[in-house]
Amino acid sequence: MSDVFTHPVSVRYLEVDAQGVVFNSWYLAYFDDAMTAFLSARGLPYRAMLDAGYDVQLVRSEIDWRSGVGWQDAIEVAVSTARIGRTSFALDFEVRRDGSEVTCSGRSVYVVVATDGSGKQEIPPLIADALGEPAPLRA
Repeated sequence: MSDVFTHPVSVRYLEVDAQGVVFNSWYLAYFDDAMTAFLSARGLPYRAMLDAGYDVQLVRSEIDWRSGVGWQDAIEVAVSTARIGRTSFALDFEVRRDGSEVTCSGRSVYVVVATDGSGKQEIPPLIADALGEPAPLRA
């Protein structure tokens, strides 16, 4: 299994602001969509995780921009596991234009919670297996 997963994104007209680039909040949406695709590609569709009694909650995100992305740019979001803890894990993201130019990078931390409302849970094997070994994209 490859350490880095890539998820294509079509930049929609409504995501572009008056400066002609994707408005900053959309990057978190791109990351969230790529996270669910990443898990699914590694054998854990989000619905299966929920049916098993687990969900994840975003608790921290950081994003560093290098250049803007515009309407109809060909981009993809690269995703890789950065860190796995006892109850949380971090994913690294890169938005890449034309398959190589990194326009921004980010890291998001998620906590595993029970769907029954009982709170934070240790990372179960089905999630740990989908995450695989950490291979950070960021230093």
